[in-house]
Amino acid sequence: MSFQKFEWPVRRLAVLLAATVLSCTAGWAQHEHPPPKAAASAVVAADPATNASKPVLRKPRPQLGTGAAFAPDGSLWLAGLNAQGQLFVQSAAAGAASLQWGAPRVLDTAGDAISADGENHPKLLFGPDATVLIAYTKPLARPNTGYVRLLRSVDAGQTFAAPVTVHADRQEITHRFEALGFDGQGILHAVWIDKRDLQAAPRVGTKSSYRGAAIYRNTSPDGGATFGPDIKLADHSCECCRIALGRGADGVLRAMWRHVFEPNVRDHAIAALSPAAAHAPLVRATFDDWRVDACPHHGPGLAAADNGFHAVWFGIRQEGDAPVAGVRYARLKPDGSPRLDTVRRLPDERAEHADVMANGQRVAVVWRSIDGMSSTLKAWLSTDGGQSFRLQTLGQINGDNDFPRLVQHGPRMTVVWRNATEVQIHDLEF
Repeated sequence: MSFQKFEWPVRRLAVLLAATVLSCTAGWAQHEHPPPKAAASAVVAADPATNASKPVLRKPRPQLGTGAAFAPDGSLWLAGLNAQGQLFVQSAAAGAASLQWGAPRVLDTAGDAISADGENHPKLLFGPDATVLIAYTKPLARPNTGYVRLLRSVDAGQTFAAPVTVHADRQEITHRFEALGFDGQGILHAVWIDKRDLQAAPRVGTKSSYRGAAIYRNTSPDGGATFGPDIKLADHSCECCRIALGRGADGVLRAMWRHVFEPNVRDHAIAALSPAAAHAPLVRATFDDWRVDACPHHGPGLAAADNGFHAVWFGIRQEGDAPVAGVRYARLKPDGSPRLDTVRRLPDERAEHADVMANGQRVAVVWRSIDGMSSTLKAWLSTDGGQSFRLQTLGQINGDNDFPRLVQHGPRMTVVWRNATEVQIHDLEF
């Protein structure tokens, strides 16, 4: 395992520990929608000299959420916010013994505020024909609302066109937690969490009759230049968890998300994304049977396997006589249903926000482990397709940090982990 790092201006990442749900030990992120230049918040504290109350200003928490991807030539790219709340990209050339980073380039986002916090961070995607895409959520004035926006380059990232809104719906509602991916035919798919159906549903007293939010999607046959109509993929999703995409051996993309099954079970569903405007059948991918009317802000990870998929997710399930919270791993069949004999909890009760990636029989699961004072980056590595794993500790820091993200170029698998002073780059060695 090799490790490289570089200095970076950053924004703060906050984690809310869920102590109220079945003694859960995994961290849950706060709502990930504040504009990057939010005003400092005020709290009231007593002045010991006068015994009077006065406001104490707190700095707005910086946003560390960063998109990362390898370009086709093997160079490593990052997209995130700088200390001024501006969206930038930066890249390091391929093949260097130590990463040589070019200067960060601030991109024109037409004045958009940008969410770059935890599960709702900018996404960076390379496509065919020198296409580079950066997607992000633009928060709107009302809480928990936003538009999914897209910057597009057709010259390998040298220049980017002005941002466009991906979806046709323009209501001031939730369009957030976007995921983008190309299928085997080169069709671009966009998927996001959407609350238009919640908005339209009748209310029972003060509560809506609609469970959760919905998953919507659309497609672009020209690499993001134009998008087709908004298509509802599923009713009743969780409201604030990331969506995972994985391309199967058949070239078809699958989306995996935390779903709200009847009557209120927040397990995960998976569905194939066809180019046609069809309502894809849902397959239940996890069976934790977690019955709680709350969103953990903790979405799944998905990676293609030789015969199906690898998946990681957070949940609370019965183990023996007690419900146990934790991040779990399993193999999924090609249709997305779980191979129940492969389900296992990660060997870390503090694991959170895991990511997964695979190349043949090599499988990597990485996560952040927090103890209240420090954060530790850990990896679980397999060379036999996920039958057995070896635990590694890759790094540890104090202070604010992003979730670890796996990126891949051929057989190379790399962890990108941004903290308050640097971005750590760990090449995984199996």
